[in-house]
Amino acid sequence: MAAEAVEAVFREERGLLLASLVRRFGDLDLAEEVTSEAIEAALRHWPAEGVPARPGAWLLTTARRRAVDRLRRDQAYAARLAVLAADAERAEPAPAPDVSGSGPGFGFGSGSGFGSDELPDERLQLFFTCAHPALAAEDRTALTLRCLAGLTTPEVARAFLVPTATMAQRIVRAKKKIREARIPFRVPGPDELPERLPGVLQVVYSVFTEGYAASSGPRLQRLDLAEEAIRLARILRRLLPAERESAGLLALLLLVHARREARTGPEGEPVLLEDQDRGRWDRPMIEEGRALVVRALTGGPAGPYGVQAAIAALHDEATDVAATDWPQIVALYDVLRTLTPSPVVELNRAVAVAMRDGPGAGLALLDALAGEPRLRAYPPYAVARGDLLGRLGRDGEAAAAYREALELTVTEPERAALRRKLGE
Repeated sequence: MAAEAVEAVFREERGLLLASLVRRFGDLDLAEEVTSEAIEAALRHWPAEGVPARPGAWLLTTARRRAVDRLRRDQAYAARLAVLAADAERAEPAPAPDVSGSGPGFGFGSGSGFGSDELPDERLQLFFTCAHPALAAEDRTALTLRCLAGLTTPEVARAFLVPTATMAQRIVRAKKKIREARIPFRVPGPDELPERLPGVLQVVYSVFTEGYAASSGPRLQRLDLAEEAIRLARILRRLLPAERESAGLLALLLLVHARREARTGPEGEPVLLEDQDRGRWDRPMIEEGRALVVRALTGGPAGPYGVQAAIAALHDEATDVAATDWPQIVALYDVLRTLTPSPVVELNRAVAVAMRDGPGAGLALLDALAGEPRLRAYPPYAVARGDLLGRLGRDGEAAAAYREALELTVTEPERAALRRKLGE
């Protein structure tokens, strides 16, 4: 029972614990190490002594003591952290928050940190810090996902479609850059936020993606991660009401998460969109998402999250697959490919074209993507080819595509679904 309690506390409070420790000591590696040590201590003490009434506070106190002990033993380490703390104190404070509602919507406190009334979660402070422009864009998101959102290195690698070893190197590189450049852990000012916001949005979206389709494990969905991402997106939306892409991101997450109950069958197997019982979709969540889409697409050029949310809304509004506005979805993908061109966008557009113009048209587009390195290890690409080949009656080629997807897929529910496809 104690092990289960530790796991639950770790899942719920790890990010907050890490954020508090980084804010106190200014060193990400130290914070990660003592957080792990606190969890190990809980596994030793709680079975005999019982789970404390406030397990998160127990972990924080234990981790702080471990950090102080380490600094006492390592004077050089302590001296380096003192320099970082002095740098942070000399940093120019951020402007005071505009709480009147007439400003740009950045409800932040002054230089030393977010005010408790403006920021209900310290993790977002570190989300913005780790999105510092001194870090490479891919390193920012990787570091935040691994250290603050609690994803494992393989999970982060899956989100970026790169090998695990490559992702591990990126995370180490980002930490080294923070140390060597002496990047302070502080709240960015309103003039810095527009540059850092896309990185923060990408972090939240990547967390949701892992929750929507887990990269490993016995379940297709990790609802805890998906709901965590939605919670963080709501906080971003509340803090940045003037940012239309924060509305677009929240809309997208809600419109997709609204289908969660219908996405798996009784045994946890995946259920395709065309086969889902749409009566099980969360209609209040869909309506909330649709209202946010209007906000995201009003007042200027659309952003990528707003466009993706509009696509999700068209799916959610249709009574079935046949009634879906596929021409409009293809048109939205045409917009999206200009905003964020990528092989995955092209893959999704090809599937939409197949629904609009027939499987032959979609397959031609998929075959044109065969040379894309990022799609060679991406199971949905092989699954999409198998589906279109099957619809064209080319069963042998379809089976080969499904076997390829099976070799690439690691989650058991998806593997079971592919084995059924091959059996058919």
